[in-house]
Amino acid sequence: MVVATGIGSWPGTDIREALRAVRDSLTDAPEGVTTLPYLPELPARGPGADMIGRGAGLLVDLPVDVQPQGWRLVDRPGRDAERTASLRRQDLDELAEAFDGWDGPLKLQVTGPWTLAAALWLPLGDRVLSDAGATRDLAVSLAEGIRAHLIEVAGLLPGAHLTLQIDEPSLPAVVLGRVKSDSGFRVLPTPDSSQAEHILGTVVSAAKDAGAATTIHCCGDEPPIDLLRGAGPDAISLDTSTLRTGDWDAIATAVESGTTFWAGALSSTRPSAYGRVSSALATRWHELGLPPASLAHLGVTPSCGLAGSTPADATAITRATVETARAIAEEAVR
Repeated sequence: MVVATGIGSWPGTDIREALRAVRDSLTDAPEGVTTLPYLPELPARGPGADMIGRGAGLLVDLPVDVQPQGWRLVDRPGRDAERTASLRRQDLDELAEAFDGWDGPLKLQVTGPWTLAAALWLPLGDRVLSDAGATRDLAVSLAEGIRAHLIEVAGLLPGAHLTLQIDEPSLPAVVLGRVKSDSGFRVLPTPDSSQAEHILGTVVSAAKDAGAATTIHCCGDEPPIDLLRGAGPDAISLDTSTLRTGDWDAIATAVESGTTFWAGALSSTRPSAYGRVSSALATRWHELGLPPASLAHLGVTPSCGLAGSTPADATAITRATVETARAIAEEAVR
């Protein structure tokens, strides 16, 4: 079945309205398609609703607060941490109401360890990424928080089949040595591939231990596809507009090894012509030498989150995603 879903973010500040729009757009699946509704994220609500604040809010025994530089690890939680926790509780309450009795798939999103390490600041120092030990501690703390988060959601919606999407937009910059120090005069230490894979795999394993399927989303340029696959997710999710020929070859290898590919092939700011998108993906599949029938295991998403669009366009893009998935499902049986 071709999966149709969104990346996570949504325009506006009303979580009830956003959930209604996502639910209504992603719960009626055409033949050959699995629609995957998700808990939308509303960064327009401000600190604590942003990607870094949400992810940091799941850390266990590593409180954070907003400082002039951004989110920083602190000795004890303050007002910003309380706001983040309050927004999370509101989201989960609304999720439980919107999907009461739901017995289908449902996706949650969380910021990955490398993106958090590149964005969070140590209490009296540079970014967490500058300290290998602190980065490991952050990954362990995040893994523990993710496990608890998934268990909580499973308790609220016992019939739901959960998928966790781990967002790593900064991972390419981390592994390519492009994250600069506080002074801007040096580049922070670059983890080797095995270390990066292990840290990311720690979080993937925690999600799987909690009973969730997993996907890693990376919308940055030059995504390290082999590393993403090596971390062990069920799927990898990429913005197809950033991919080069070698990247597509790596995707083919991943697909042949059993990893599902979610193609971020639709615009995240305006509705796309789904027929053109599905045709382009089918053509690329043929060029890679992959059997047409394997298109049935593809995922389709917008290229990134929809927070930069209008609510009407976000809904239209989501519906176009479903139609693209339907067209690809038809290609798979020709």
